[in-house]
Amino acid sequence: MQSRAKSCAGSGQGERSDPKIATLTSRLSTADLNNLMLALEIDVVALTEILVPRGHRVEMGMIDAPAIHYNLKGSGRMSINRGPNVQLVPHLLIIVPPNTPFSIEVGGGDHATRLIGRDCWKRDDEGLLRVAVPNEKPEVVQICGFFNACFGHSVGLFRDLREPVVEQFDPSDKIDGKLREAMHELLSQEVGMGAMTASLLKQVIIALARRSLKSSQNWTDRFSILADRQITRAFADMVARPGAAHSVQSLASSASLSRSAFMARFSDVFGRSPMAILRDLRMRQAALELATTPAPVDVVAHNAGYQSRSSFVRAFRKAYSLDPSDYRQGVKSVGDDERA
Repeated sequence: MQSRAKSCAGSGQGERSDPKIATLTSRLSTADLNNLMLALEIDVVALTEILVPRGHRVEMGMIDAPAIHYNLKGSGRMSINRGPNVQLVPHLLIIVPPNTPFSIEVGGGDHATRLIGRDCWKRDDEGLLRVAVPNEKPEVVQICGFFNACFGHSVGLFRDLREPVVEQFDPSDKIDGKLREAMHELLSQEVGMGAMTASLLKQVIIALARRSLKSSQNWTDRFSILADRQITRAFADMVARPGAAHSVQSLASSASLSRSAFMARFSDVFGRSPMAILRDLRMRQAALELATTPAPVDVVAHNAGYQSRSSFVRAFRKAYSLDPSDYRQGVKSVGDDERA
């Protein structure tokens, strides 16, 4: 697989939030969801084309990243973690949780399906991994992408997903075009390839969120970081304005909670304190500003919510093991090498 794996280390989201909280909250507001989608960062780990002929099956999974499957054509079935089969039809999109095995199968009469062995997992002349049986006409054609979707370094949107997300799209949504273009970008290896593939996959995630808001079953409720509307409101404010003068008290007020209740519920959802999460968000903003603008370090520090340059430098060094100036120079050197 084309691989550029980067985990959202230390997400601390493996624990589910208290079910009592979920019963007290309604759907996430459109404004909060918009702020979160705006700040969401996508990292594409790999894209693979899967072609399954009649009478065959493919088995994959157990990668530490969620997987997005888009069924381009054909009918079959998909089993996720040996659960009930999902019937595959064209333009069906499925998000498979991280570290979850899955199989894609197309029946062929009364005989048991044949496993597509690893000898059929091959890269073409352009470097794309394709899972296919030679000289067999495929019935099901899928694009499968492994990815990470994060806020800063520590909060992964799909990291605590336990059940698959399934949504039916229409040809007019042009999801297939976005994924094909993402595959083309990975193959081209041109300047900005990572940013372009991330942007295209983010468009797919946003389309999924929009479809969910119109669906009778809102998949956003399956994530602990989205299920508690009051906590999500405060988190969305942190994500949208990481450099603002946030405090535990101000965030508790935005969530309409007491300080103690806010701290308890926030820690239950994220597994970390609000200020620890905020620090990660601020460091990510600073890193992006250092990489994309000529702003002086003092300005970057101020924009990230730090009044003291020395405090900012210490926090940045702890997060990236580099001083801000060295980080900027390193990013510049990588960019120069790519253009050479």
